[in-house]
Amino acid sequence: MKTIPSKVVWLCWLFTIPVFAQKSPFKPVFTNMTEFGVLFGQVRYNVTAMAENVSKRQNVTAQTFNGVQLRPKLAVGATVGVDWYNSALLMPVCAGVRYDLAQPGKKNLRVFTSLDTGYGFAWLNEDPTGYETRGGWVIAPGIGFRIGRPQNANFILSLSYKRQEAEADKPLNWNEIYKIENRVYNRVALRLGLSF
Repeated sequence: MKTIPSKVVWLCWLFTIPVFAQKSPFKPVFTNMTEFGVLFGQVRYNVTAMAENVSKRQNVTAQTFNGVQLRPKLAVGATVGVDWYNSALLMPVCAGVRYDLAQPGKKNLRVFTSLDTGYGFAWLNEDPTGYETRGGWVIAPGIGFRIGRPQNANFILSLSYKRQEAEADKPLNWNEIYKIENRVYNRVALRLGLSF
């Protein structure tokens, strides 16, 4: 008689243990972030021994990141953009990484970091007669906010630093052999966009 109640108690205890199902493994999916914004910076020009001019500049920028979400927080891919500077129209083509700092699925507001590095091409640039603009190396680390659920389209607000190199051959004067202008665009980019 004593064995039956102990078996019943043991069975009741066994059924009260919560059963946890295994999560299905994460499957890599396509991801896209398309952003438009403004580049803010300062320019020094007409630098001579006697004087130099400095002015603030705002330029338009657009970019799209297309990649694969390898893990719930990590995406890798390629970034293609267009930067309209006053004296050049450059098209950066970069390798890109996006990493979510906040745990996906827990909040509707997530913080992410980004890093893009590659080469800016002058394919779209129209040079005046005698000039030839060439692109150069570009790097752009940044941080941003994604607003929305991870499974749906998200609104993006990002802030990044962008360093873009370029070079321009200029028309020669009567006593010059060559004339090259090396440009380094150091800009802070503020962008808005969508992610899915």
